Amino acid sequence: MKTFENEAVIARGDSSRVITGSNTGKLKKTNREKHSNRQIWTESVFRRLLFIMGVLMVVLVLGIMFTLIVQSVPSIKALGAGFLWGKVWDPVRDIYGAFPFLLGTLLTSFLALAISIPFSFAVGIFLGEYYPKGWLPDLLKNTVELIAAVPSVIYGFWGLAVLVPIVRSFESGIGEPPIGVGIFTSSLILSIMIIPYAASLGRSMIQMVPSHLKEAAYSLGATRWEVIKSVILPYVKSGLFAGVLLSLGRALGETMAVTMVIGNTSGIPKSIFAPGNTMASVIANEFTEADRTVYLSALIELGLVLFLVTVVINMIGKKIISRFTND
Repeated sequence: MKTFENEAVIARGDSSRVITGSNTGKLKKTNREKHSNRQIWTESVFRRLLFIMGVLMVVLVLGIMFTLIVQSVPSIKALGAGFLWGKVWDPVRDIYGAFPFLLGTLLTSFLALAISIPFSFAVGIFLGEYYPKGWLPDLLKNTVELIAAVPSVIYGFWGLAVLVPIVRSFESGIGEPPIGVGIFTSSLILSIMIIPYAASLGRSMIQMVPSHLKEAAYSLGATRWEVIKSVILPYVKSGLFAGVLLSLGRALGETMAVTMVIGNTSGIPKSIFAPGNTMASVIANEFTEADRTVYLSALIELGLVLFLVTVVINMIGKKIISRFTND
């Protein structure tokens, strides 16, 4: 029947309306090929864009390191390796030793990390396991996220107005000189600032624990604490450590809040309550005052040392995370 219709159409001169089964199949095949080619082209472009972005990130990091190295050459030539172990920083006499600032950076960062970890894990477990939904968890989650969004200079002002008098009273009570500013105060400020990083990542990881693992433990008679200790924490240990690593990286590079409450002295701190300085804070304080080539280069070399310390700590952390994951 269709053949007669097609012949009639041709007889009328309207050949564009001739549609046969073979033509329909060819048309569908052509459409599929076009769609497949479009998918292949889109996937290829997307893959190349991702590759370019990845390369740009590597180039950016290498560019930062190269710039720091080039700008540090006058200091490296003038001071040598003794720059890292020098205990005196006296720009007036052209004596530059980075050890007090390296020590101050590590002391404030690791002390802040030790203070913040219990709070970070507690918040993560509370929001991830005990109360994942509801107005109270939402309020607490928003508050934790707000802590990360507050500018560091605000923390510095708050520390000077509120925290320093409290620390001064505490130092008087334990027989320390009531200075108020110092390593301990800056560590307290830093600990508050880095809580959201480990807490948010910990909450997300805990919520991703498969429910059948927890239900199996409950079916065997385990309590909530035993499930957290024996099932949840071992399952998410690599994620928790990654959050701790993020917190440490944030603490190492913090500048303004630490500068405002650490005391800004160039000597080696005799205790955690004594004033001190970090590499970031001394750069912020003295960079605009550097009027000599070696002085400016020494400050840039401090930035290079801070950069390398951060890279080394992150590499060590990645090794530990991979070890946890493989276990």
